[in-house]
Amino acid sequence: MTDSRTTPYAALLLRLTLGGLFLAHAALKIFVFTPAGTAGFFGSLGLPPALGYAVIAAETVGGLALILGLYARWVALALIPILIGAIVTVHGANGFFAQNQGGGWEFAAFWAVALVVQALLGGGPFAIRQS
Repeated sequence: MTDSRTTPYAALLLRLTLGGLFLAHAALKIFVFTPAGTAGFFGSLGLPPALGYAVIAAETVGGLALILGLYARWVALALIPILIGAIVTVHGANGFFAQNQGGGWEFAAFWAVALVVQALLGGGPFAIRQS
């Protein structure tokens, strides 16, 4: 049984954490790898380089939307394909554990499941727009 007094705050904490993680990953792509470098990496994987820019935009907008609580259920679901893509194109071949050379798929999979949990819980308190 869930505690109806604390579950909304669990949703809030999860929402803020997930949003912050997406902003951190977008910042990594912008300030460390650079947008052009990110696009080049996507191209080296056989993906359209423009997809790198789209992922940066989705991580930035999605992260902000989660933090603000703008349609958190839908945003959480919309961000899952980014993590599945990371597993399929990069991390899946490196094994399960995130500590493996090149990073395994453990963290991306857990992150995707956390997004599903967010979608099930909703935005929680202090969300600007419930979905």
